Amino acid sequence: MRAGPDHIREFPEATARFSLVMLPYLAYMARKRQKANDLGPAAPSGCKDDRMPLLPESLAMKDDVASWRRHLHAQPELLYDVHQTAEFVADKLRQFGCDEVVTGIGRTGVVGLIRGRPGSNGPTIGLRADMDALPVTETSGVAWASRTAGRMHACGHDGHTAMLLGAASQLAQSRNFNGSVAVIFQPAEEGGAGGREMVRDGMMERFGIASVYGMHNLPGLPVGDFAIRKGPIMAATDEFILTIRGRSGHAAMPHNTIDPIVAGSAIVAGLQMIAARNADPLESVVVSVTKFNAGFAHNVIPDEAKLAGTVRSLTTAMRDFAERRLGEIVRGIAAAHGAEVDVRYIRNYPVTFNHADETVVAADAAASVAGDDHVERETAPMMGGEDFSYMLESRPGAFIFIGNGDSSGLHSSSYDFNDDAIPHGVSYWVKLAESVLPL
Repeated sequence: MRAGPDHIREFPEATARFSLVMLPYLAYMARKRQKANDLGPAAPSGCKDDRMPLLPESLAMKDDVASWRRHLHAQPELLYDVHQTAEFVADKLRQFGCDEVVTGIGRTGVVGLIRGRPGSNGPTIGLRADMDALPVTETSGVAWASRTAGRMHACGHDGHTAMLLGAASQLAQSRNFNGSVAVIFQPAEEGGAGGREMVRDGMMERFGIASVYGMHNLPGLPVGDFAIRKGPIMAATDEFILTIRGRSGHAAMPHNTIDPIVAGSAIVAGLQMIAARNADPLESVVVSVTKFNAGFAHNVIPDEAKLAGTVRSLTTAMRDFAERRLGEIVRGIAAAHGAEVDVRYIRNYPVTFNHADETVVAADAAASVAGDDHVERETAPMMGGEDFSYMLESRPGAFIFIGNGDSSGLHSSSYDFNDDAIPHGVSYWVKLAESVLPL
């Protein structure tokens, strides 16, 4: 069944959501090398960089935005308990002169509405950033490191929030667009489905949002580069919990028992058949058993064993197929061992699916900031998850990656958002709004 509040446990993605984070970048670099080979020898080192000039306003405000980012970094908050962050964001939006600033959407989310030039009659678009941190103890050693033990901005949401605030400041000042821009600051991306809660709270209807866009930093991708793709860009992130019940007894007399450990071991092996033999080799699916708990003594076969794990997929059809096959395999193997099994399958974040037209618009906006050679338009999808997917289920839109350079990986205790990415991100948001809502 679809995940509800009782089924989204605290931080289910905190250590695994970006375990494959380098795959898109490796594919990106391979394509760049191939392109370079096709074009012939590289230009002399003295040649001009092919990047586009950044917006002067974005460059001028870099230090201010970085100071906001570092303030947020030092005061990380988790899930929906982002009260100080939300207050900081709302205060900034009011200072910028947003036409509306609404708090408490999706519990602790904030939305600022910026209307375009007088007489504007265009649609409203949404630009989204996430605000929450992770339950990680920081080891970065930076001067602005977390002041709260066991909490840190290890995924760059401080940078996402600060860049969107920078863009809001510029858009509120210029009003150089026909329509309205809703800047969306979302809580609880890290396992709490805050995106879903904002949608359920009527955000799209309340502000008349016609399309919505998101952005996430990507370590390993050079600063100033962007990566995007049409269709699935991040996976659905489902979970399963299996309770296998046998009959306990003395380990020296296994013939008098039904061993749940043996049955569980067979299930672990059997589940690998979903990807290896059941699924089309050209379709992506990952089935990983990540927990196996059983037993309490070396000479006792226990009554039960508990297994848990995750299923990742990139299409609705594969998601449905994997859920069905998992149940069939688990129940069949348990029955073959004479055991009983309870299967709990939890659908968490859906596939993050970029809509075709909006992906082109987003990629073109990025190219206007970075130059065509610094936008990978066919990046490989990730098998990590992202709850911006709920907003993309509600409205057409696109999710893009922005380079964080040679930094520690996402969710690492030594990670820090790269402030050099700030003017690129701010410029992208402004260019995107002006492109979608031209005068």
